[in-house]
Amino acid sequence: MNEILEQALLYDFYGELLTNHQKEVYEQFVLEDLSLGEIAREEGISRQGVHDLVKRCSQTLKGYEEKLHLVEKFVSIREKVKQIDELLDGYEKENAEKLVADIRKISDEIIEEL
Repeated sequence: MNEILEQALLYDFYGELLTNHQKEVYEQFVLEDLSLGEIAREEGISRQGVHDLVKRCSQTLKGYEEKLHLVEKFVSIREKVKQIDELLDGYEKENAEKLVADIRKISDEIIEEL
């Protein structure tokens, strides 16, 4: 998975567990794509301070994911829903039984993951 997408997903799922200051700086760096220098000027801290804070936040968010696996489950379920959509796009009446069986199999996998 793309690192920026991964960081955004981690933040979406676990960002509320960060302090307000951490959230603000991490959002500026990851979501708003501001440079360390720009953030440092806005926050009144050094570039190194911003770098350290972003690194700590990233490690914290990854730590939550290692324990809870919410992003991993989300990505897996999203992929399975995409498979269902693709099956439905190729729907033909004569293959209805196979289509239903395939969709049930995928939905069972989704339920099992939850």
